[in-house]
Amino acid sequence: MRRITLWLLSTVAALVLLFSYRTSTMGAGGDTAAVSPAQPGTSGSGQSGDAPTDNDAQTSQGTTVDGSVAQTRWGPVQVSITVSGKKITEITVLASPDGNHRDVEINAYALPILRQEALRAQSADIQSVSGATVTSDGYKESLQAAIDRAF
Repeated sequence: MRRITLWLLSTVAALVLLFSYRTSTMGAGGDTAAVSPAQPGTSGSGQSGDAPTDNDAQTSQGTTVDGSVAQTRWGPVQVSITVSGKKITEITVLASPDGNHRDVEINAYALPILRQEALRAQSADIQSVSGATVTSDGYKESLQAAIDRAF
């Protein structure tokens, strides 16, 4: 009887400790208030076929089109693409989660990989970067919106 009681109490204590653990990626208070606001002129709806905005521009390198703002768990993600003919020639990140040091660290690693893969694939049908799934999903969503508007 004594062993069962000891086992039960240690199991309950372990569960309480496990469920009360806070990860460092939650940031201060677990909110994303420190991230930059959405760019003006973007709808953030994520729907394809959005009407062109003032943020879209024609340059000597091609046409630049902003994707919609993808609201993710850790903050907004938005990209802009430059298109020349039927080819994506450049992808620029306009917004990414930066609410804490870990967000900045993850994005410094993941965003160049996502850019390279998207330029290679010429589409938003790319694999997510391991460890940056939320940012990858937001990147692909905003990229697809920009592609839909450009073509």
